[in-house]
Amino acid sequence: MSDFYALIWTVKPGTEEQVDEIFSSYEAPDPIVKDADGNEIGALKATQVFRKDNTVVRVMEVEGSLVDVSRHLGAQPQIQDIESKLDPLIETPRDMSNPQGAAKFFMDTSMKCLIHRRLTD
Repeated sequence: MSDFYALIWTVKPGTEEQVDEIFSSYEAPDPIVKDADGNEIGALKATQVFRKDNTVVRVMEVEGSLVDVSRHLGAQPQIQDIESKLDPLIETPRDMSNPQGAAKFFMDTSMKCLIHRRLTD
């Protein structure tokens, strides 16, 4: 079963076009989360990113623990690359240089989905 989360943050006014460009060339990370023994314990099933003015929202469909998935993503080179490009543009400083910092950012900015419906539901 999947859960949906949204991460919300603001970028410095005037940097919106730079943010759009950064996301336009964003490469997908490894979506599969494994434990120390190599067992699959989670996955990033889907991601969408939205921007309105200087507010950015990243919506994720996650299987497993958001903490496990965020730590995994924080260790992915694709995520480290995009986050290093975004860091100077984000209004509130954060530490995305390690999996723990990424997990903290995910937990601090995440919003729990209250309702999600599909046509097949």
